[in-house]
Amino acid sequence: MKRNFFHAATIGTTFCALAALSSSCQKIEEPETDSNLHLDIDYGDSIKTNAVITFSCAGDFTLTQKAMTRALTADGKDMTDLWVLDYMGDELKQQIHQTADEEDFGTPTLNLATGSHHLYFIASRGVLPTLDTSAKIITFASVRDTFYKDLALSVNASSSGSRNVTLDRCVTKLRIVISDAIPEGAATISMTPATWYYSINYLTGEPTTATPSHAISITIPPASIGQTNLEASIFGFSVAEQWTTDISIACKASDESVLGQATISSAPMRRNRVTEYSGKLFSGRSGFSVSLLSAWDADYIATW
Repeated sequence: MKRNFFHAATIGTTFCALAALSSSCQKIEEPETDSNLHLDIDYGDSIKTNAVITFSCAGDFTLTQKAMTRALTADGKDMTDLWVLDYMGDELKQQIHQTADEEDFGTPTLNLATGSHHLYFIASRGVLPTLDTSAKIITFASVRDTFYKDLALSVNASSSGSRNVTLDRCVTKLRIVISDAIPEGAATISMTPATWYYSINYLTGEPTTATPSHAISITIPPASIGQTNLEASIFGFSVAEQWTTDISIACKASDESVLGQATISSAPMRRNRVTEYSGKLFSGRSGFSVSLLSAWDADYIATW
């Protein structure tokens, strides 16, 4: 378990997003980097505490034991990071950052001073997270499934023990399904949302300033050439109310020439919902259809 000073220096942010390609029998994900950035400063014994509480995290994911470590798993994917930030009023008293290789991952223990607290829990499998306690945000280079909880807690000397805390999904997911075959010479597929969110305010659980027109490009592996119904997905932070964004989709050859493209207007996005568009990218402009699918909330499905 790691503990961190609240006055640690801000790490710069990088904007990017998750993308994954799959066929009916194959799923390819954008390569991950192992250089995750973490704040890692020891508090020592500077904080006087009156209660020791162990929290077991729950939500739309499962907590399981894997070998010598625990795993938080959602949709078959394990979370990689868990943050807990302890505030009394406007003051950050302590923070914990757990990673998936820790034995007590998903069950953090905090020493809490007597009084009223807000504990902010964030569990994610996003890539390259950076925490900025001055701006009160966490930013990911590649957004993936993420869960959040603001827990108000009154602590006294008899509060020690174990408690459960339920986190809620705070991202939306855009998925496209390309129904025609990927042609010879295809090298990349990209999605460019006109508006997308890569940071979360950990005090509110809301997305921060949008990043406009950022292209997310993925390499097409040789095994996908000739395949139909290829999928590409990206995650982004979202509010609970529905909002819309335009999306440009393009398939390019290695020389950057465009082999196929489509534009989706006013795609409806919402937290905890999958918006799926399907259609042809190479065989004429028959249009993509849209639908709302979800093992999350009811999904939105359409064609372009």
